[in-house]
Amino acid sequence: MDRRYRRSEIYLWRESSLKNANAESAAAAKKKKRSGGFSWKTYMHRYGTLYLLLVLPLLFFIIFRYTPMAYILMAFKKNNIIKPPWQVAWAKNNGFEWFIKAFKDKLFIRALGNTITLNLLDLVCGFPAPIIMALLLNELAFKRFKKFTQTVLYLPHFLSWIIISSLALRLLADNDGLVNILYKQAKGDANAVLPFLSKENWWIGSYIFLGIWKEAGWGTIIYLAALTGISPELYEAAAVDGAGRFRRIWHVTLPGLRPTIIVLLIMRLGYILGSEFDRPLALTNKLVTNVSTVLSIYVYQKGINGGGQFSLTTAVGLFQSVVGILFLFGANFLAKRFGERGIL
Repeated sequence: MDRRYRRSEIYLWRESSLKNANAESAAAAKKKKRSGGFSWKTYMHRYGTLYLLLVLPLLFFIIFRYTPMAYILMAFKKNNIIKPPWQVAWAKNNGFEWFIKAFKDKLFIRALGNTITLNLLDLVCGFPAPIIMALLLNELAFKRFKKFTQTVLYLPHFLSWIIISSLALRLLADNDGLVNILYKQAKGDANAVLPFLSKENWWIGSYIFLGIWKEAGWGTIIYLAALTGISPELYEAAAVDGAGRFRRIWHVTLPGLRPTIIVLLIMRLGYILGSEFDRPLALTNKLVTNVSTVLSIYVYQKGINGGGQFSLTTAVGLFQSVVGILFLFGANFLAKRFGERGIL
């Protein structure tokens, strides 16, 4: 009898709770209907500050990102920087005159090859560097040393390439660079030289190394943040199963980092024809222009630095963007094809 009585009490309590909830929701609906429903005044009073904070970034993107897109037409029009491109006549060959001219220019072909070569070397050598550094830092048990090392690694990111090129010149110059001075003393030969910045192959190696030194520490932060999302229970379970440190890295840490690695790799592949301007310009010299002239420097020489061929440089920039988008979508498609999330 007691059980039946308790069940009936529970049933009555549930029924009364449902009735009260329905009555409250009906009353709230009537109140909202009387007040006119959605109120812009109330909404802006609550969220207006957030929209004000978005005004400046939005203006920045409109003025400096979207407005210049109207001038993409320059790539298909005659070279005229005085009139707006929509008031200029179309270029020859159905508007593709500047694209044809670019691909007939030997300097452009060389710059294109240098850009692809340096970007591929950056990808092969530079992309794994922050992953390896993050794995090593993650294994450090002494937290103070870990934080100190991490700080030392990412500080070069905040140095400009002008400063880094000055340091590189002081350290790696053929005659009076510190490294070569020590090398000459060690060899006992005043003519012994390590041509870091004067020989083409050596310059490429120095270019890649300095890029890794500058940016690898900053990339490490991203992977260390991703490592915090891996459950410690997975490491404990792997240790119980007898997995050593390297096995735990291979079977737990790397699979946990895989989504982040895929996203960053896709974005990096989208930049395969992109080229920095300050890095090659700061590190180049007359002895290595055959390998240091990339598309950004080509555009600078043909456009701003006395060339004045702005339609040609716009065509080159548009070509870079289109190829980059194709690589981005292609890499994203392949990532999804193999079961990854991708970025789109």
